[in-house]
Formats: sequence, C-alpha cells, structure tokens
Amino acid sequence: MLRGDAGMIVRALVRSQCALATLPAMEPSVLVVLAVMALLATGAVFMAVRASRMRRYLHDTPTSSTAGVFIGDVEVKGIASSEAPLRTYLSETLCVHHSWSISEDWGRWVTETYRDDKGNTRTRRRWETGSTTIASGGEMIPFYVKDDTGFLLVRPDGARIEPRQTVRFSCGPDHAAYHGKAQRGPIPDSLHRRNFSEEAIPLDARVFVAGRARERRDVVAAEIAADPEARLFIISVREEKEVAGGYGIASWVWAVVGFLVALVAGFISAGGLSKRGGEPDPLLIPIAPVLYIGMLAVCWAWMAFNSIVSLRQRVNRAWANIEVELKRRADLLPNLAAVVKAARMHDKDTQQVIAILRAQASIPPAQSRAPEAKVQGVVRVLQAVAEAYPSISAQPNFLALQKELSNTEARIALARSYYNGIAASFNARLLVVPDRFLAAIARLKPFELFNATDLERETPKVNFAKSVQ
Repeated sequence: MLRGDAGMIVRALVRSQCALATLPAMEPSVLVVLAVMALLATGAVFMAVRASRMRRYLHDTPTSSTAGVFIGDVEVKGIASSEAPLRTYLSETLCVHHSWSISEDWGRWVTETYRDDKGNTRTRRRWETGSTTIASGGEMIPFYVKDDTGFLLVRPDGARIEPRQTVRFSCGPDHAAYHGKAQRGPIPDSLHRRNFSEEAIPLDARVFVAGRARERRDVVAAEIAADPEARLFIISVREEKEVAGGYGIASWVWAVVGFLVALVAGFISAGGLSKRGGEPDPLLIPIAPVLYIGMLAVCWAWMAFNSIVSLRQRVNRAWANIEVELKRRADLLPNLAAVVKAARMHDKDTQQVIAILRAQASIPPAQSRAPEAKVQGVVRVLQAVAEAYPSISAQPNFLALQKELSNTEARIALARSYYNGIAASFNARLLVVPDRFLAAIARLKPFELFNATDLERETPKVNFAKSVQ
C-alpha cells in the first residue's frame, strides 16, 4: 500500500515539473518590472497599516479636560491662548503659530535641439513657466489650551502642525501687497504676478492636541511636549473625528492602491508565464492579488495585536503613576503626623486624626488592584485639623506639609482619572470585533476601574480652605 502511494506522489511531481517546463522563462525586463511592483505593493501595505495604527491610537486615547491631564499619552481640545501672541506677517492676525511665503511667476522661451525619426538634428522653441519663492518665514511659541476647567501648556516644537489657511491670493504690480510685503524687485523673466500664502493657528481658535504629557518644572502641573517615545504629536485646528477620519481614509486609499498594483502585476506575470504567442493564462492572474491580500491581512493583524498590547502597557504605566504618587504621600504623612502630634499631644480629637494619618501612611506603594484596595484622601481631614486648631496652622512646617500634601492629593486625583480613561479604552478594545479574537489569543483580561472609597463619598462637615495655587 505504501509503495502505491509513493508511486502516485512521484508521478504527480513529475507531471508538475513537466508542466512548469512548458512555461517559457520570463524576460529580464519583466522580472525587473515585477520586482518594482512588488516593492510598491509592500510600501502600500506599510503605509496602510501605519495610517490604521495612527487612527487606532487616536481612538484609544481618551480626551481629557485641561485640568484632568496627567503624565502619559493624552488628547485635549480647547481654545489657543497666549499672553504674548505673535502677529502674522501678511494678514497681521494675532496667533500662536504662523508660516508664510511669497512666490513670483516667471516664463521664458527655451530653444532646444533634438533628432527626428530620420536622425536629422533640428531645433524648436518651447514656452516654459514656473514660480520662484522670493520671501518666506514663520514662527511659533509655546501656548495654552484653554477650556472650561483651566489652562494646559503646549510646547509645539517637534509637533505635526495642521494650521488654518489665512491668506491665499495672487496679484500684479497694481496691488499694494505686491511691493509692500515682498520688498524686492522683479526676478528675471518675471510675469509680474506674485502669489501670497499664509497659514496660522489664530489666537482663540479651537485646536485639538494629541501627544505625551509630562510634569512641568516650574509649577505642579502638566504640559504637552515632544517626546521621542511618543507615537504621535499633532496640533490641529480640525476636530478629533476629522483627524482620525483622515488617517482612516489614508489607510483605505493605500490599501486599494496596493491591490491595484498587485492586480496589474498579476496580469504582467500571467503574460510573462504564458506560452510564446499565446494568450495569458487567466488562472495565473489572481496569484499576485491573493498574495497581496494575505500580506495585508497578516500585517494588519500584527499591528492590531501590538496596539492592544501597547495599550495594556499604557494602562500599567497609568497605574504605576498612581503608585508613585501614593509613595510620595506615604513619605509626607509621617512628618505631618509628627507635627500635629507635637502640637496637640493631649487632645483626643487630634489623636484620632493622627491614627487616620498613620493608617493612610501605611498603604504600601505596590498595592494590588484588587477590589478591596483602599486609596483614601486625607486633605479634608487635614483641613479640619487646621480649622479646629489655629495654633497648628500658624506653624511654618505645618503649612509647608499641608501645601505639599494638597498638591500630592491633586496629582493622585489626576492619575486616577487618567487611569480610568485609558483602562476604559482598553476594556472597550476587548469587546470590539476582530480585536476581541486577537485579545483572546493573548488571554488579555479587562482592567477594573478605580472607584471612590467610603471616606471619599462622605459629605465634608468642615469649611474647606482655599486651594493652593
């Protein structure tokens, strides 16, 4: 029985080799064309997957208010604001970013020599036109994004900026801008027509910013700036849906372009492998498109899986930021408790406050994300002590620790808000098809959101002190 099967396999291989031998070898020029088209199709796959990855990045990053921005990848939208705005060169509009250029059209007759079909040398004249940039410039400054909750500093250096077109017109010497803005004479072969173009982010214009936030060095606040590890840093006058939609359209366009290139390559390869003088074999045409679709599917699945894993890492980083702030608070609370104890050692109420502070300070920084994890705020307790005992409030050490603790509590609140936003995006990814199948392969589980504790839900019974600026 085995001998019979072996014989059938050998005969099938022989027949396939004979069939391949009947196909003529491809011409070298055809092979070169196919190689170039294969590179083009591969490049189209790369661009399609890259655009799709950017679109997913925008969808996975939660949009925060300016007051809710914390360390990590963030998105904000609001109004561009600056105390010392720029002024555009052409339209003299107040702005935070602008770029402009002035070009002049030219035209000339060009005499060229060529050989006709019979090899005779002949000459002919050709009218040639173009434009030359005669002046350009631009400038940008750090600015604030303002919304209903506050301000957020944005440093635009290194960002992809999508400004608004503020000026675009052409004019002749009779226009005031022709000589006033360019401030130079006509170029050689000038047609005496100049083109003016200007783009800017005007002051008070609505902007959308996506990038990585970091802590400012001058105050306890966040700022968005260029980061070599950030996947995207964009400042646009368009809405988030328009920016993400642009990446989605680009992804589909590149995918279709690559498919058309693969289809043409299929026709070329079928013609090159067909018998001399015969018609192309229609069975060979779909090979290249099928290979292209397979490569696109594999690359997309690879990209989608990596984006889910990357999003999980962003969630873990968000939780690590909470732990950092908890450790900071745990280091401050013993000192604060010591100050309160030294001032009011005999008071029973103060002893109860000290017990609460000690309990808060005993929270380990690497606390598990289990449902029983407790992360409670202590600012309202501290404020109650300060109001009940004015002598404590007069101590410089107490005031310094109170300020540091208030800032730390604000940072913890921001970190928790950011964690909940990014964790919600990750959990949503696990429910979307086909991402849920990729997540199932890696056995990814949803993260539990951070909920307020009983102490934080209580209605405060004391008058709050003014927030530390």
